[in-house]
Order: sequence, then structure tokens, then C-alpha cells
Amino acid sequence: MENVFQRNWTVMLLALFNTLLWGSAFPFIKLSYRELDIQSNEYGQQLFFAGERFLLAGVLLLGISHFVLKRSIRLDRQRIKAYAHLGSFLTFLQYLFFYIGLSISTGVQGSIIAGSTSFFQMLLAHFRYEDDRLNRLKGIALTLGFSGIVIANWPASGTEIGFGPGEILLIMAMISGAFANLIAKDYSRSYDVAPMTAWAMVIGSLGLLVIGLIIEPSGASLPYTFQTSLFLLYLAMLSAIGFTLWNTLMKHNPVSRISLYMFFVPLFGVMLSGILLGETIPWNAIVGLFFVVAGIYLSTYFQGRKVKR
Repeated sequence: MENVFQRNWTVMLLALFNTLLWGSAFPFIKLSYRELDIQSNEYGQQLFFAGERFLLAGVLLLGISHFVLKRSIRLDRQRIKAYAHLGSFLTFLQYLFFYIGLSISTGVQGSIIAGSTSFFQMLLAHFRYEDDRLNRLKGIALTLGFSGIVIANWPASGTEIGFGPGEILLIMAMISGAFANLIAKDYSRSYDVAPMTAWAMVIGSLGLLVIGLIIEPSGASLPYTFQTSLFLLYLAMLSAIGFTLWNTLMKHNPVSRISLYMFFVPLFGVMLSGILLGETIPWNAIVGLFFVVAGIYLSTYFQGRKVKR
């Protein structure tokens, strides 16, 4: 019998909601940096802020898991080992590389590389799962989706494009995120998704806090106000909800079916930044959105027809 998390409409609506949440993180992080006066070259404060965000997200999710979902949140040696393994990729390495890489790369290239997670996830799944191999249909859908990201972030004339340490770190962040999704999918067979995700964020956040303090000891005294505290709470909640929903979808579906929706994250980021920050939404972002939608429709429609046959 088909699980509710495997139905086409459920997958589409939850995945879109999830990527909308993650996309909204971009403007809220910018707003937080602006209000807290965190500059682009202050890596320590950025990592400390990220650590606080994911620590709060993990603690909130542990509370929800225990009091609302009635799931056990206890730890033993086996769980600590598994959760630390997941947390090292899901939270620590992914965001360590991401925040530093984004700060020293161009905004254009950063956005394009940030949209490459789907590619790495589907490539890794091809070698990890026998029933999730790449084929011509998936290749076309992947190409359409990534083309949409490139079009949406195409640089203006005269903009220089290079490849340096920032871009390398961003690619490492995307690979870490891809590994994390596969690790979460495998562990979800043995552990409840919500407490697993919660502990992974808590453990990973501790690493970010430590590195942030090492780089910049003064980062522990961020000047929070009521407004920035609400921003932090929102970012923590979207992480708790987003990662739990995503890991649940990954548990019940092939990686390639869910991964394509990741292309929406940077596009929603551009759109929401335009709405919340008053930034101009470029015409090519709209064109790029159509490419992403076409890729996902192609994959979902024809894959659905193949299953019915």
C-alpha cells in the first residue's frame, strides 16, 4: 500500500513548502546580519550565529519529538555514534564550508553552486542504490533544473567570473549536504526521523559554536534585540521543520524523486529577497523558474506513467 508520503501531490506540496521555507532563510539571514552588524568577512560571528540557530532548532525539535510526537529522545552509544555521523555532515561540515565559502565567493557563482546539491545527491544515489540509477529522463530533468539556476543567476555584462577557494568550499558544502541526505535516508530505517534530526543538529551545532569562538572569541556576545531574537527563532523553526520534513520524504522515496525540488531553494531565495528586502527580481529569475518547473514536471509526469504501466 502506498504511504501518504509517497503520493505525488503530497510529495509535491511538502517538497515545495519545504524549499520555500529554506529559500526564506536567505533574506532572514541577511536581515539578521544587518541588525547584528555582522560583516561579510566576520567568519567567526557568522559561524557562531549559525551554531546558535541550529542548537535552538535541535532543542525545539527534541521538545516536539518528546512532548508532541511522543518519540523517545534517549541516547545510547549506538545512537550517539549514528547521530554524530549524520550531524557532522548535515550541520557541521555543510554549514562550516557554506558560510565561509559564501563570504569569499561572488554572489552569482555562490547562488549557482548552491543549486548544485541535486546533482551531487542524484550522482551519489546512482552509486549507492541499485533502484535509483540515473537514466535519460533523470538526466534531462537534472539538466533543465540546473540550467534554470544558471539562467536565474546569469551575471550582468562586465561581471568577472572566476574560480577560487570560495567556490571550492561551496562545492564541498553541497557535497556534504548530499552525503547528509543519503546518511539520513539510511539511518531513518532504524531511528525515528524527528529525534534523529534533532540530535544531529544539536551535535553539529556544537562544532560550529566552537569553531566560531576559536576564530572570533567576541562572537559569543552578539547584540540581540527582540527583533533579531525573533529572526533567530524563525530560522531555528524553519530548520527544525524543514530538515524533519525533508528527511521524512527521503525516507519514503527515491533520492532522485525528491532531489530535483532542491533547485527551488535558490529561486525562492531570490524571489523572497525581492519581496522582503526590496531587491529587484531579475527577469531571468522568472525564466529560470520555468526551467526548474519543467524539469520536475517532466520527471514526475513520465515517471508516474511508467509506474502505472
